Amino acid sequence: MEQKVQIESTADGSHTLFVPSLNEHYHSVNGAKQESEHIYINTGLLHSTKEKLNLLEIGFGTGLNAYLTLLITEQTTKDINYISLELYPLSIDIVKGLNYVENSDSKCKSLYLKLHESEWNCKNEITPSFYLTKIQTDFSQLDSPINSDVLFDVIYFDAFAPEKQSEMWSQEIFNYLYSKTNKGGILTTYCAKGVVRRMLQQAGYCVERLAGPPGKREILRAVRF
Repeated sequence: MEQKVQIESTADGSHTLFVPSLNEHYHSVNGAKQESEHIYINTGLLHSTKEKLNLLEIGFGTGLNAYLTLLITEQTTKDINYISLELYPLSIDIVKGLNYVENSDSKCKSLYLKLHESEWNCKNEITPSFYLTKIQTDFSQLDSPINSDVLFDVIYFDAFAPEKQSEMWSQEIFNYLYSKTNKGGILTTYCAKGVVRRMLQQAGYCVERLAGPPGKREILRAVRF
């Protein structure tokens, strides 16, 4: 199943997608790329001191988070096993209309397309330092086929907002994620609502409120100690 979406520009010039059925955007209209960099790369991935890590993303979406993460492995010594869950994969036509690699070199353009063209529900080598497994699943049912032995060092929680997709923001979800978080593991999310912070704390995480990207006052970072 595929959601109907519309490509729109955000304040930093990068694209996002608008979902009319939800009246919701995939990213902040104040800047899609800078939002992803701030919340998931700088606050999450680069806050981890691990060189080899397992990373779980809730919501593959446009692949922007995955692409920015892949670039980090090209620029550093980090080696990442990236697992992403998505119920509504985008068509390749929509992907090719997004401008994230518009001014990039041919290698970056090729890598971005490779993320989207790689096979679903199996592990793909994108580069020697970045392996991607995209799983098409409804994570709210908590029956996604994640390897039971894998514990995650970084989690990007990037589901649609609670008021749009409430089933993704439950105590059961956060309890499960805590059980799959490695000691010292980090979860970041754009949503700083008090109810979300309390659910993360009840699950067992130590939670910080941090300054958000442009247009957003705060975000959350949760750590399992």
